[in-house]
Amino acid sequence: MSVMRLRVQLMLILKIIFLLLSMADGETTEARDALVQFIEKLAPQRGENWGWNRSSDPCKSGWKGVTCYSDLATIKKIVLDELNLTGMLDAASLCSTKALMVLSLNSNNVVGTLPDEISKCRHLTHVYLHGNKFSGSLPGSLSRLSNLKRVDVSDNGFSGGIPDMSRISGLLTFLADNNQLSGEIPKFDFSNLEEFNVSNNNLSGPVPDLGGRFNGTSFLGNPGLCGKPLPNACPPSPPARKKGSSKKDYFMYSGYALIGIIIVSLVAFKLIKKGKTNSKKNVAKKGSQVTGDKESSTSSESKAVGGNRSEFSITSAESGRGSSSLVVLSSPMVNELKFEDLLRSPAELLGRGRNGSLYKVTLNEGVTLAVKRIRDWYISRDDFKKRMQRIDQVKHPNVLPVVAFYCSSQEKLLVYEFQENGSLFRLLHESKNRQSFDWGSRLALASKISAALAYMHEGLQADGIAHGNLKSSNILLSNEMEPLISEYGLADADNQDQSFLAQLDSFQENNSPPGGIISSNNAFKTDTYSFGIILLELLTGNVVQNNGFDLARWVNSAIREEWTVEVFDKALVSEGASEESMVSLLQVALKCIDISSAARPNMREVAGIINTIREHEEKSISSDP
Repeated sequence: MSVMRLRVQLMLILKIIFLLLSMADGETTEARDALVQFIEKLAPQRGENWGWNRSSDPCKSGWKGVTCYSDLATIKKIVLDELNLTGMLDAASLCSTKALMVLSLNSNNVVGTLPDEISKCRHLTHVYLHGNKFSGSLPGSLSRLSNLKRVDVSDNGFSGGIPDMSRISGLLTFLADNNQLSGEIPKFDFSNLEEFNVSNNNLSGPVPDLGGRFNGTSFLGNPGLCGKPLPNACPPSPPARKKGSSKKDYFMYSGYALIGIIIVSLVAFKLIKKGKTNSKKNVAKKGSQVTGDKESSTSSESKAVGGNRSEFSITSAESGRGSSSLVVLSSPMVNELKFEDLLRSPAELLGRGRNGSLYKVTLNEGVTLAVKRIRDWYISRDDFKKRMQRIDQVKHPNVLPVVAFYCSSQEKLLVYEFQENGSLFRLLHESKNRQSFDWGSRLALASKISAALAYMHEGLQADGIAHGNLKSSNILLSNEMEPLISEYGLADADNQDQSFLAQLDSFQENNSPPGGIISSNNAFKTDTYSFGIILLELLTGNVVQNNGFDLARWVNSAIREEWTVEVFDKALVSEGASEESMVSLLQVALKCIDISSAARPNMREVAGIINTIREHEEKSISSDP
């Protein structure tokens, strides 16, 4: 009887406990107050219908972005994606919750650091902070979140090193691409990881052993990284020193250094003496102002950028036949331009590329020009002149014309109108206004560039003059943001870049896309391939490296795995761009980068298909209610 009474009493106590729990307000009052403080710092301009106030319950009153466990007592997820949040993350207040598992703040404008206090949310399994404006270091305390499964901190401004997360054995995703992270990549349990990307940072050192799990696209854009799966091998490690040899080595290397200093001093003394002798001889000569091509070229490179003295110091009497004359083509902008005007004008070095150096030159009249300086292109003056004049005859509004040119045996200068709005590369990868470069703008640009390239190919087919070096940095933007193909025809089709061919052969041997042997006979199909890479750049938003091979391989791999949508730029996906149109343009790109150059379409066919996609897109937009 006493046993039965005890059981009844126990059941009654359990019922009372259950009733008390069901009547509870869920998270404690202190936790609610802390969460309100969290949202006030994160979203000071939140809407009135958000909830998130001290007089309501987060689980029962439907706070915006909050999901609770089935008991409606404890918060499980906080998801506040794409809400234009502009504040800071108060991790200490956030982690007052009892058992938060998911935090997602993707695609906002959250600033500041990710605080160390994030480790107090010890139940966290998913942390999504993609596409914000976080800065500072990733906290080392992340490694203490032993339950973490997925971490995405990509597209932010994080710097410093990557925390050592090797102790988190259950980690499945780590995405930290497009930041400013530095140092070496710490050890991860790559055998367990499903997603890993640290591309476009400032990382250095060897890539850890991946166990064949990831390819080079996860590490691109880190010039200091080396080793497989990247193409650049790591330098050999220095041999280990034997103990006790440090003092001996010190005296030995000190002796070497002393001998080296003596030798360098003797050589320097002789050079200085010889230089003084030559200087005296040059002063005595008539017309000593004129220097040789090689000497003047070297001195011009070393002059101060943007100074009053010109970057161009080229001989005016190379062959005694007026070789310094500047050929001005049909352009009212520089109709009276003379070579001496370039020499006297201040020049600013903008950059150096495969085909030479680029300068910004401002004339006395306030006219700004871009001057391309080409070296080591072994083409005769007559052939160069005919080539430039022939290209000038085939004009298209989306091809930047050469307004003047100069040619000597060592130097070749091409003069263009300077374009203040920069290049497509800059707009895609460096501009703060990248979000404004929407799908419609990208499709329109692709349509115009393909039509312009098709026009140039048809007009110059008989001459065998293709572009030869088409890339996003060679597509400039006019004052009206119209695309302009620059540097058309500057690549020497008969003397192609041998390193490019070597890479291409390597990729073909490994049965990897894309390819096609480059020669003067199919240089136009090489342009088609390059245009296909630009299309992939527009679609994915990724930086092109290694002649586009890595990007092409990654896209092909994603398609084989039926992850086609995953390749598209997140900015396009978030704006709601037409998936049908993006897939159609992706198919065009894949045709352009076909491994067989013969299978690639010509640019007239490409332009026609892209124009059809654009027309279909415009019709579908106009028919929307």
